Amino acid sequence: MSQSVTVRVPAKVNVQLAVGAARPDGFHDLANVFLAVGLYDEVTVTPADALRVTCSGPDASQVPLDASNLAARAATALGARHGIAPDVHIHIAKDIPVAGGMAGGSADAAGALLACDALWNTGSTRDELLALCAGLGSDVPFSLVGGAALGVGRGEQLTPVEVGGTFHWVFAVADGGLSTPAVYREFDRLTAGTRVPAPVVSPTLLDALRSGDTAALAGALSNDLQAPALSLRPSLARTLAAGTVAGARAALVSGSGPTTAFLAEDEAAARALADALTASGTCRTARTAVSPAPGATIQRP
Repeated sequence: MSQSVTVRVPAKVNVQLAVGAARPDGFHDLANVFLAVGLYDEVTVTPADALRVTCSGPDASQVPLDASNLAARAATALGARHGIAPDVHIHIAKDIPVAGGMAGGSADAAGALLACDALWNTGSTRDELLALCAGLGSDVPFSLVGGAALGVGRGEQLTPVEVGGTFHWVFAVADGGLSTPAVYREFDRLTAGTRVPAPVVSPTLLDALRSGDTAALAGALSNDLQAPALSLRPSLARTLAAGTVAGARAALVSGSGPTTAFLAEDEAAARALADALTASGTCRTARTAVSPAPGATIQRP
């Protein structure tokens, strides 16, 4: 058995997030186009006397370190499947915003799952790992595969999406987080008494990704959770406005927020936009990143 395994796993942005009405089980059907972006957490697992979690990096104090942590749940689920006690130390080196709508917790779960699979040499197939991911959370399967994908059902049923170029992004990190369940509850409140259409993927958006056309992608971005996120955190509107004034091709709330995402023309434009957003005083910091990015990847020495 190896002494430790480290896995690097990316953040995501939803370039389309179409949300249907609440289902009887409380989830919502989605047409969710994921794009992995080059902001990463690193998850390291090491044999230990018992399962424990530590965390370092920005906002590490906000990450739960008990059994509720998704990375801990991932190790427990894989161990249970193979009859292995999950006695590992999981260390999460955070760089993805915490509770920021960029699937940081889901990324850590996918990272821990892949790392424990390698540490324990379980021989799990990719389909077995994806099934475990789906049981952990709607965004976890995409964190494992990365790239770009359409997620349907509650987002966990993935179909790869072709991307024909590189897209440049700026992510404005807000103070504090937003609870994804709270944002969905606000969506339900805002749409109560109305007919919520079934979610459908945008062919225009898929064409823009396939062609690598930044202008076309900018015109096709959409997020049905943006209105509820803005309802819960009205200050985000100022961040979106600041990025638009500073030259972003498009601006939207990332997933359930409160991180906001800005599509830039190229690398230089992204750097200038990040500087302008930071100077605007409407966000805590702004980060540049490119997409698509690879999914969970074991880091070799």
